[in-house]
Amino acid sequence: EVTFVDGAGPDGPANYAKAFRDNTKVVYTETPANPTMRLTDLEGVSRAVDERYGKGIDTPGTHPHDRKRPYIMVDGTFATPYHQRVLDIPGVDVSIHSATKYLGGHSDILAGSVTSRSEPFLHGCSKVQKIITVPLNPMDSFLLSRGLKTLDVRMQRHGENAIKVARMLEDHPMVASTFYPGLDSHPDRAMADGIYRSGRDDDEDRETNPQTYGGMISFVVIGEGEDALRRARNVCENLRVVNLAVSLGGVESLCEHPASMTHTMIPREQRLAGGLHDGLIRLSVGLEKAKDLVDDLKNALDLCDEDGCDVPDEE
Repeated sequence: EVTFVDGAGPDGPANYAKAFRDNTKVVYTETPANPTMRLTDLEGVSRAVDERYGKGIDTPGTHPHDRKRPYIMVDGTFATPYHQRVLDIPGVDVSIHSATKYLGGHSDILAGSVTSRSEPFLHGCSKVQKIITVPLNPMDSFLLSRGLKTLDVRMQRHGENAIKVARMLEDHPMVASTFYPGLDSHPDRAMADGIYRSGRDDDEDRETNPQTYGGMISFVVIGEGEDALRRARNVCENLRVVNLAVSLGGVESLCEHPASMTHTMIPREQRLAGGLHDGLIRLSVGLEKAKDLVDDLKNALDLCDEDGCDVPDEE
């Protein structure tokens, strides 16, 4: 039994609260969300869970199902621990990451991580891990360890490049909207500075760790229906520095078009209701020279129609 919730923005915690049931076992969040880049108020979600179910009590040696309070689980793959350390938030129980992405950082492993402060939960996870034999093999473990050593400097560069790319996209006439937490136009901009910690342990680190907002951007090309689909596909296919692929978080820049790739099996009405426009493109900004990325994307956008940009006249 699953209840889907719009957890984004300041109304997110209240939307979660409306969905709570007596038999709720897990409150699951993904922030930043893929691919819309919307943000969730995790402190607010935790308070909402406390108000309904009380504080969580984890007694070592007990079964994880004995607990009355639902586990709050957070997928923070897009932000990484460089920006968002969710287990530091009171009430958040489980942190989930696709280590294939930024934690590995080089597009050469398949891995994931589940971290928790709850002894009963971790004990249950270890039993499942043994039963289905999912421990990471030695080579992938080595590659993941290697990637973690450079996470700090990579995330800083991802963010520095991404804000330059996002600003170009926001100004381009073939782009209807750009979703990046560092832009003033982002619907959750007021929350972004508090979520994206940029590797800082305290305010004294601001000189060495300037504010950045990660490397993930989504944008929507102008038009509707077939026009949007055609333009988005043309943008992806005309890129030369940015690679067309569905992964993310590597040193190289990648883009994908959800409507014709990762989400093509979802009925169009459901996809649109979830915020996935026909012309939406997701971009994972890599570590290349920022100017090369900006020029590549601008060129692809300029060529998104066969005869050049078919831009409506401004009124």
